[in-house]
Amino acid sequence: MVAKQKILIVDDDNNIAELISLYLTKECYECRIVNDGEDAICEAASFEPNLILLDLMLPGMDGYQVCREIRQRSNTPIIMLSAKGEIFDKVLGLELGADDYIMKPFDTKELVARVKAVLRRFQPAPAPEPPAAVALKYVEYPDLIINLTNYSVLYRGQNIDMPPKELELLYFLASSPNQVFTREQLLDHIWGYEYIGDTRTVDVHIKRLREKIKDNPSWSLSTVWGIGYKFEVRQA
Repeated sequence: MVAKQKILIVDDDNNIAELISLYLTKECYECRIVNDGEDAICEAASFEPNLILLDLMLPGMDGYQVCREIRQRSNTPIIMLSAKGEIFDKVLGLELGADDYIMKPFDTKELVARVKAVLRRFQPAPAPEPPAAVALKYVEYPDLIINLTNYSVLYRGQNIDMPPKELELLYFLASSPNQVFTREQLLDHIWGYEYIGDTRTVDVHIKRLREKIKDNPSWSLSTVWGIGYKFEVRQA
């Protein structure tokens, strides 16, 4: 029997939290509710959720602080919930490590769709198969190996922790070297049609990738001004 995926709901409005739990439980998720930031951090460690729905406006420790604390320990996907609709708030949440951002009030069907979309991108690696049957999805460059099969990045011989969308964005660009992609194309390929966001989401994730992976003499994550980005490979 397949174990249910677990979702931690963090919201100080218990009515909203219970409503979210009701809809997600109908979709066969196991839900747990907490109402403040400190409990969220403790529960994230003990409950080991597959995804966290995190409200920003929490008593005491706010959602930004909770996100920062969790990101120091785990790559568990985080969807932020907030009545704040300013671009600054969205970008800050993404820079701190959130995987998506949903405005309140939200449609419950959209919320469920977003949850499913994020969880699809964070599937665990499949069980090993006989070598002849394995079809690895990875790209390799000097000092860099990106493996989409087991969601790992090896940079200069070190494993780099990376949330799912960051890794998928890096893999997508690196698997088409020197090809320029617009921000809209990257949103469509990586986040999918369900994602209702602005193109600055791409900029934020590129910035986070550049902080973890520095340019190499043979390759770089390059900005094509006025268009988008490419994984530039230089000839020896």
